[in-house]
Amino acid sequence: MRILGVDPGLQTTGFGVIESEGARLHYVASGTIRTSGAANRAELGDLPGRLKIIFDGIAEITERYQPSQASVEIVFVNVNPQSTLLLGQARGAAITALVARGLVVHEYTALQMKKAVVGHGHAKKEQVQVMVQRLLNLPSPPGKDASDALGLAIMHAHAGASFAAYTKETALKRRTHAQFKGGRTY
Repeated sequence: MRILGVDPGLQTTGFGVIESEGARLHYVASGTIRTSGAANRAELGDLPGRLKIIFDGIAEITERYQPSQASVEIVFVNVNPQSTLLLGQARGAAITALVARGLVVHEYTALQMKKAVVGHGHAKKEQVQVMVQRLLNLPSPPGKDASDALGLAIMHAHAGASFAAYTKETALKRRTHAQFKGGRTY
C-alpha cells in the first residue's frame, strides 16, 4: 500500500510518500510545496494564487507517485482566528486535490501523529524528524514539514486499520439466546 501524508500550510505544505508492506515501511519521496511565488503573480492574487499552487502541487504528487491512500493533518484552532481560517483554506485545497484524484483521505491530529511516531503527543518537531529518520532508515532527517507529512503517513500505515474498525458502523443485534433469570438477561 502506498500512502501519501500531507502537512498543509499556506506558505509551506509538506508531503511524504511511503510504501507499507505489513509492518515494514519504505521511504518513497518527500518534500515541500512553497507558495511564496504567488504574491509576485498579480494575475492570480495572493490567497487564490497560493491555493492554486497547493492544489496543483498535490495533484502533481499524486500523479507522479500514485498513492492508494492519503492522510492529512487536522487543523487545530490557533490563537488568531484569521490564521486558522487561512490554514483551513490551504487544507481544503490539498484535500480537494486528493479527492479529485479519487483518493480516500484519512485525517489525524498532530497529537495523534506525534504519539504514534515519537511516543508522546507533545513532542517537538526535532523529535519527530529524528524518529521519522529512524523508522524509515534515512541517511539524514527530512525537513520539518516533510517529516510531519511522513509521520502522518507512518501513523496511517500502523493505525489506519484500527481507526477504521473503530469508526465502522455496525447494526445492533438483539440476543436471541438470552434467558431471563431473576429479572436479568444472560
